[in-house]
Amino acid sequence: MSTEQSRFPHSELVTTRRDFLHKTGGGFGGVALTHLLSQENVFAGGDEVVKGSSPFSVRVSHHPARAKSVIFLFMDGGPSHIDLFDPKPEVNRFAGKPLPPSIERPYLPMGETHSPVLKAPRTWTRHGKSGIPVSEWMPAVGECIDDIAVIRSCQSDGIIHVRGVVMMNTGSVEAGRPSLGAWTVYGLGTESQSLPSFVVLCDKKAQPPGGARNWGTGYMPAAYQGTVFRDGPSPILNLSPQEFVGTRQQRRKLDLIAELNRRHADARGQSSALEARIASYELAYRMQSAAPEAVDLLQENEETKRLYGLDKPETETYGRMCLQARRLVERGVRFVQLYNGSGSRWDAHEKIEKNHGTRCLSSDRPIAGLLQDLKRRGLLDETLVVWGGEFGRTPQSEKGDGRDHNPFGFTMWMAGGGVRGGQVIGKTDDFGLHAVEDPVHVHDIHATILHLLGLDHERLTFRHNGREDRLTDVYGKVVTKLLA
Repeated sequence: MSTEQSRFPHSELVTTRRDFLHKTGGGFGGVALTHLLSQENVFAGGDEVVKGSSPFSVRVSHHPARAKSVIFLFMDGGPSHIDLFDPKPEVNRFAGKPLPPSIERPYLPMGETHSPVLKAPRTWTRHGKSGIPVSEWMPAVGECIDDIAVIRSCQSDGIIHVRGVVMMNTGSVEAGRPSLGAWTVYGLGTESQSLPSFVVLCDKKAQPPGGARNWGTGYMPAAYQGTVFRDGPSPILNLSPQEFVGTRQQRRKLDLIAELNRRHADARGQSSALEARIASYELAYRMQSAAPEAVDLLQENEETKRLYGLDKPETETYGRMCLQARRLVERGVRFVQLYNGSGSRWDAHEKIEKNHGTRCLSSDRPIAGLLQDLKRRGLLDETLVVWGGEFGRTPQSEKGDGRDHNPFGFTMWMAGGGVRGGQVIGKTDDFGLHAVEDPVHVHDIHATILHLLGLDHERLTFRHNGREDRLTDVYGKVVTKLLA
């Protein structure tokens, strides 16, 4: 009997220090592997299975999805709900007078809490079988109202532009969190391996308040961030190779760059930025033919171009963007965000009649064209269209002929992708200042969008700073009244 056995007669039942280190040491690799796999999204949402090794591989949803893609029509600057989708006769009756004492005066950034009520001289028309009223500023969208669910009781935590826009895009007024589009791609991947999974288009060179953080990934791997497309035949800068570079030469160059990057990564530990860079080279290679083709509107017939308003200068820009969005989602792009008035041009602290008249003219026909085109192609049922800005506007006047910011009660709408159209959800008070019935917070909007995509907002998590973080934080509920 060995010394060890003599000391432990029943050694088969006793774990020695040597055995303990030997057996448990091998398990540390499993711990490390689990961490790496979780970072690579194998455990996204808790129980999904990745169909492939790419960060963009299609993933299994939590429940059957009603929508495959999202098109978010973002009206940057805060459109006035009481001038577009939420008629308030009392606003005109009290025009020039202070709000009645029964209406609470919230804090407003410009201090316009005691200004008189500003008239909303709109003509309202009841459209479709549902008879939902829409103002004369949005007549074409009004024709589509039976496919639209109007949410009149939205609320946000952001009262200034940068915090409001970032809140609507990331679920927080603070910087550094993943965007809605990033969460969508993280949870579902994309059906297209030749185009970015998340595309952003702005209608001018200016970016919305908060800039790239609105389509960024925060603490997530950088691969899930949005890609900004420019207008024209070259949507992405520096994408096309030089004419003298052949396909074989370019392939060998990319392989060499990938090998050097992997050696660099292996020597320095995991880096999501570097992994995203490696993936971006491969994606860029595949996009060289796919991206220009996807935005090539010359392939569309003249009737389709007119439907989107490409035949008129005032609607051409946003019309091109909306048509590009349709072409992208039908090619498998998961999330497309279109900014109208990029750079807070819906912001109407003064001259709201001119401001909103111009902005509505630029967007009404293109948005209606998008809805009609998706529907006739059989794509609306699987494409969720969301319309809204970072907040609404107040009934009180600012600078005599404008309106201040209002995150306390404003309007957004959704169409397609499992939404029951032809209905109004929620209600604001008689002046459109506060949501008073069925309030819908930004967290609820996000939870509902994810739900329609087949994702449970409480299960779609990413481990950050020792906790399972999520888009809706510890809030949010699905707006079941929206669902078809």
